Amino acid sequence: MFSRTSLSEDATVQGPWEHQTVLLNEAVEALAVHPHGHYIDATFGRGGHARRILSMLSSTGRLLAFDKDPQAVAVGAQLAAQDARFSMRHEGFVQLAQLPPASADGLLMDLGVSSPQIDDASRGFSFRQDGPLDMRMDPTRGQSVAQWLAQASVAQMTEVIRDYGEERFAGAVAKAIDRWRQQHGPLERTAQLAQVVAGAVRTREAGKDPATRTFQAFRIFINAELQELQQALEASLQVLKPQGRLVVISFHSLEDRIVKQFMAAHARQVFDRRAPMAAPQLMRLRLIDRIKPSQAEIATNARARSAVMRVAERTETL
Repeated sequence: MFSRTSLSEDATVQGPWEHQTVLLNEAVEALAVHPHGHYIDATFGRGGHARRILSMLSSTGRLLAFDKDPQAVAVGAQLAAQDARFSMRHEGFVQLAQLPPASADGLLMDLGVSSPQIDDASRGFSFRQDGPLDMRMDPTRGQSVAQWLAQASVAQMTEVIRDYGEERFAGAVAKAIDRWRQQHGPLERTAQLAQVVAGAVRTREAGKDPATRTFQAFRIFINAELQELQQALEASLQVLKPQGRLVVISFHSLEDRIVKQFMAAHARQVFDRRAPMAAPQLMRLRLIDRIKPSQAEIATNARARSAVMRVAERTETL
């Protein structure tokens, strides 16, 4: 699902994106794959991690993948037709909660929007290419950014841009969008939004387009990315078997903060101060590692530069 604000378009000045899986070897190694295990790739994308996992499974091993994007699901469906060990679901990873308890030996979440989604102007994720202002991970469901902006108040837009984009000029951007609507009608194109934002953001960070934070904010909001991430993390505690690995790759501070706090909260015993004699709630995760891409990977894949991978293991107690 979602963010790669990791996938900053600002790095594309050096050339068009090719799809390269970030932390491929490190993520699969962190899963501690064993041949007969059952694993979940909660964000299939174009299947880089999934194919590597499958290469390590025996005939009795299984891999289940989720993705909202119909294009990703089409790629997954082709793989499923060729490999009986693999199955693909056209659903977001929030649906992990529907899986049987203790059914997975490992769970991988590679968060964010993928480079093929950015490169396809018709998806509306890019501020460098003109296209319809959409940004839905699944364009067959829900409301597009253009539809939301047509009726959102200045206060609502300001809150979204501030909270999800961490944009200090959030109020100015929201007011500029409102002025555009009054003068020209609804915003319907990515180029229009990028132009409006550029006129409202008075200073820019070195190497960053002024539209970066606003586009990030609207994408995260319209796809409910952070809320679904929190729900999927909670579901992982039920889905993982004891000693099952949880591996999460995030690409910006909002995602990583949620993952870090979630893992930390469940990696300690919790005592109820109101009942000091009661047994503490046992820790449910054991922290394993925090990994950043190597300089060699960053040199060949610039979008890896902001990636952070956190690894935890489900404890014996369910």
